[in-house]
Amino acid sequence: MKKNILIAVTVLVSLCLLVWGIEFLKGINMFKPSNYYYAKFEKIDGLSQASPVTINGFQVGLVKEINYDYETNMISVMMSLDDELKIPAGTTASVESSLTGTSTLKLTLGDSKQYVEVGGELQGVAPAGLMEQLAGNTLPQVNNILPKVDSIMGNVNGLVGNPALAQSIARLDAITLELAKSSQQLTLLMNNLNKNVPGVMNNVNGITSNLSTTTSNLDEFTTNLNNMPLDSTVNNLNSAIANIQSLTEKLNDKNSTVGLLLNDKSLYNNADHAVASLDSLFIDIKKNPKRYINVKIF
Repeated sequence: MKKNILIAVTVLVSLCLLVWGIEFLKGINMFKPSNYYYAKFEKIDGLSQASPVTINGFQVGLVKEINYDYETNMISVMMSLDDELKIPAGTTASVESSLTGTSTLKLTLGDSKQYVEVGGELQGVAPAGLMEQLAGNTLPQVNNILPKVDSIMGNVNGLVGNPALAQSIARLDAITLELAKSSQQLTLLMNNLNKNVPGVMNNVNGITSNLSTTTSNLDEFTTNLNNMPLDSTVNNLNSAIANIQSLTEKLNDKNSTVGLLLNDKSLYNNADHAVASLDSLFIDIKKNPKRYINVKIF
């Protein structure tokens, strides 16, 4: 008997744990107190058991059960909400679907001071389709954007129809062609440079060797210049310059003989008269040679 009782107790505990585990995996906490409310819908669009119940995006409960009423052709949804939540009268429930395909039950609280009794029924609102939601949220914005789009398209058409744009495009084409030609010429120039680089390098090497030879010659010339008796040469040059200066001073001195010869004007005049007289004498001799030369023939 003890074994049978132990087996029965183990089976019951296992079943309880299994049920609790299944409910826990669904997101339902069996040990947390909650209140139950109902709502009826014509369609629920993917709403399932354990789907979240939200208010302003915050989860306040779960969908406990979903049943179909064959008499009214309505779908009854039982919600398990936090026991601290009070539902005002006029609260509505609606099904919202996301782009991922999951659905949630959204509660929109009413403004009444009276509250719905636990186990009461909330007003179910037919869920709007995804396209209807998009139309409701998007169409007003699209209507506001359309005038701006028309203005932009008008400006674009004016810009496209402007002849200056076609001329600019033609200029760009011409510039592109010129750039292509320049690129080809640059390629040819680089190829020619690559071909001529070895010869240029040989010339550079020859110039370098010539510079080296010239440098060695300059070094040798500098050495020879350093070995020359520059001091004695400079001294001799200075004494020669001094002698020239002394001679110049003597020539310019009117008291010296050479100075008198060079600077005496009367001596110059007398010499000039003498030369003139001598010239006249030679002329007269040529005219009258018999006057001065007496030739007798025996």
